[in-house]
Amino acid sequence: MKIGFIGAGKVGFSLGQFFVQGGLPVTGYYSRHRGSAQEAAAWTGTKQYESLESLVRASDALFLTVPDGAIASVFAQLREFDLAGKQICHCSGALTAREAFPGVEETGAGHYSIHPLFPLCDKTVAWRELPGAFFCLEGRGPHLDWWAERLASLGARVRILPSWGKGAYHAACTVASNLMCALVQESVALLRGCGFSQREALDALAPLMRANLAHLLQVGPQQALTGPVERGDTATVAKHLACLTGEDARQVYRGASRMLVELARNKHPDIDAESMNEILKEGSNR
Repeated sequence: MKIGFIGAGKVGFSLGQFFVQGGLPVTGYYSRHRGSAQEAAAWTGTKQYESLESLVRASDALFLTVPDGAIASVFAQLREFDLAGKQICHCSGALTAREAFPGVEETGAGHYSIHPLFPLCDKTVAWRELPGAFFCLEGRGPHLDWWAERLASLGARVRILPSWGKGAYHAACTVASNLMCALVQESVALLRGCGFSQREALDALAPLMRANLAHLLQVGPQQALTGPVERGDTATVAKHLACLTGEDARQVYRGASRMLVELARNKHPDIDAESMNEILKEGSNR
């Protein structure tokens, strides 16, 4: 199973090295940015291909590690070649294989989405952290189970998703990861209003966030819940809302806190949820 990469950014770098170190044969890289393909090939000890056609001919499986918006157009170029019996793969968390590769059934190629549920922030380091990460797979073709077995043999944890579940799956990833950036930015802004610098605010929040996340992952959201909503402290919640001057921040606080009310009510059935929900109503002046 010879694997070629189209695109040589963080995902291509990371997966290529992950596969090479795991003993999977990687042919190399093609990119319209020739220098990035050269760098990725040198990094993985593979080959830089001068044309898309030469990479296609040399490879059994082709990973399109390009931005989501470019996957379909790159696949349209691939359709100029004989793809029968090959595997066409992408690494988008949001797109199904059929969405990413329009008309792929007509080519005779297997088509898969293989998404590492992990933030690939550093292209030369992230591959070391992929063992133990979840890879979520979706698609159609004879090699779906093969990929699941191979990734598991490299130390990954694997889940095969139904195509209809990709939207919810990616939304879950975004809520747990990307939206956290917005919440932390609002926390930093509030602390800066109290005289903290950006660096001081992040340093101050770090122990709180790390301890809370560790506890949350250990016991689950309901048992990890603390704070004013959990104890029914409506006066403190009202004070918080008064500090949030931006409407987006107020809406996020209200919406997330209403979800916390349900957790608090399950944890403490005698809590005064009605009073808390009244404070959290849109348009409340309290």
